Amino acid sequence: MEIVWNEQLNSVKGPEDWFTGSVRIDPLFQKKEATRAAGASVTFEPGARTAWHTHPAGQTLIVTSGLGWVQREGGPIEEIRPGDVVWFAPGEKHWHGASPGKAMSHIAIQEELDGKVVDWMEKVTDEQYRK
Repeated sequence: MEIVWNEQLNSVKGPEDWFTGSVRIDPLFQKKEATRAAGASVTFEPGARTAWHTHPAGQTLIVTSGLGWVQREGGPIEEIRPGDVVWFAPGEKHWHGASPGKAMSHIAIQEELDGKVVDWMEKVTDEQYRK
């Protein structure tokens, strides 16, 4: 058994290359030798969002608070609320973040495949975000 105490993991600011707006990442668990998954709690202030990206082994989001938006390439923007679970298939280009008027937090879980967990792409433009 291993317990990772909350105070052992510091919050970090979401890097500007990967996010638009104010984003806080709180690590929850890291990949172990015998596992492939890692998870973090991510908080987006109103209007904040990820850049477009894909995950080689997919990604699961569990919404914990607020009102968020998600979109896969070619699809509509969809609202997500606390208790909703979103799964993006391996290689599915997508973004996620807060709605314009309300913050959103989710737990993000992704698995490593061939040493990678994510491929970051271009930022979501303000025009794409407003659609």
